[in-house]
Amino acid sequence: MPRFDVTIAGELNLDLILYGLPEQLPPERELLADGMALTLGSSSAIVAHNLAALGSRVGFQSRIGDDDLGPIALDRLRHAGVDVSHVRVVPGAAKTGLTVILPRTGWRNILTYSGTIAEFCWDDLDLDYLADSRHFHLSSYYLQTGLRPRVGELLQRLKQSGLTISLDTNDDPADTWQGGLLDILRYVDVFLPNEREAMKVAGTQDLETAVQKLGKLVPLLVVKLGRQGALAQRGNERFVSPALLVDAVDPVGAGDSFDAGFLHQYLRGGDLPACLASGNTAGALSTTRPGGTEAFRDATHRKGFFLKHGKVYPLT
Repeated sequence: MPRFDVTIAGELNLDLILYGLPEQLPPERELLADGMALTLGSSSAIVAHNLAALGSRVGFQSRIGDDDLGPIALDRLRHAGVDVSHVRVVPGAAKTGLTVILPRTGWRNILTYSGTIAEFCWDDLDLDYLADSRHFHLSSYYLQTGLRPRVGELLQRLKQSGLTISLDTNDDPADTWQGGLLDILRYVDVFLPNEREAMKVAGTQDLETAVQKLGKLVPLLVVKLGRQGALAQRGNERFVSPALLVDAVDPVGAGDSFDAGFLHQYLRGGDLPACLASGNTAGALSTTRPGGTEAFRDATHRKGFFLKHGKVYPLT
């Protein structure tokens, strides 16, 4: 039996969220936030943390700097039950990444220092460790510039080892949506973009056209639609699931939390309606606390939320 249900190789950083700043930031002014949160950031780490909190066995590989931020991020993952024994601490000029998020009304600024995120590369990987799993997940394809040239090789080798594979590209800061993405989709079993990302990848401004195009490239396409819920396309089958509407505190990490909820159920053999529902529930849970993992860190809150919304905890 494999050691892990899911292994993840990806970026690891913290999120600093500053609330209440004005929408315009004039220069040479000291502007005051009315709230802040320092939370575990990075899509890869959020998915890993929340999968483990839901009860999946998760192994995580990454690279951090020899600074004060890295140990905080590692401690958050360990506390959730993620195995971080293969995260490398590398001294040097590049420090652990940091993202500063400035929430606005209906939108947000996202500022990222890449640091070790960009330096994480093939040489940091232990393929035997990653292959000792049922499933492999990759997030933030476009942020992982050091690893990206060999992502196709990585997915191919893990596929040959018998793992299923999921991918969430997240955003492309350059907004080109190139870099060989369509070539690596041949190795992907579950593709998890949001609505905007799906249209960008497909090169269209029409969601239905994007779904039809991408649905022919992967066995299972799952598109996150925010307040409209989510849809799954498998061959000619279409499944939709409405969003779970809650009093949201913070949308940061909701899409990554959806991935965690969906994959947790998917790897337990759930049908697609159940997988979509658990993804939507996990995404909604995430929004009830600042950042992408704080709602999952509070076990009482987490379990109560799933029970309240008709889900058995842990999801089975």
